[in-house]
Amino acid sequence: MADLDTKSGGWHPDTPGVLRLPSGRLVRGRALRRPLPDGPVPTYAVYLLGERPPEVPWESDWLRWPDFRLPSSRLEARRLLAGAWSRAVGERVEVACGGGRGRTGTALACLAVLDGVPPGEAVEFVRAAYDRRAVETPWQRRYVRRFTA
Repeated sequence: MADLDTKSGGWHPDTPGVLRLPSGRLVRGRALRRPLPDGPVPTYAVYLLGERPPEVPWESDWLRWPDFRLPSSRLEARRLLAGAWSRAVGERVEVACGGGRGRTGTALACLAVLDGVPPGEAVEFVRAAYDRRAVETPWQRRYVRRFTA
């Protein structure tokens, strides 16, 4: 169990919204329109929204990402997602947008690419392990296919 805690950063693998990456890292995806789930809070989060998110008591970053679109800055998206992936080794990392599917699913698929999932398989990986409707638009799917580790 101690090894699991190190890999998960504290997320329980059976918690709704928690995605296990091939390396064993666990990242929680979430819909910000829903109440904060019971249990531990994130130690770090990346919020994917068109407007600045409300303040939270844990460390977080905002990636400007309008609903049904792509990140406003690919460079900033790459930087923040790579940082989230690195931190997921020993921290409770959360990635969230308004509905928890399109932008969150796209970001989770990019984390999967960083974790070694081939870009052409990352969307299906996230749909199978997180939410079957994750990554909602053709351009979000294309963004993941073009995202490189």
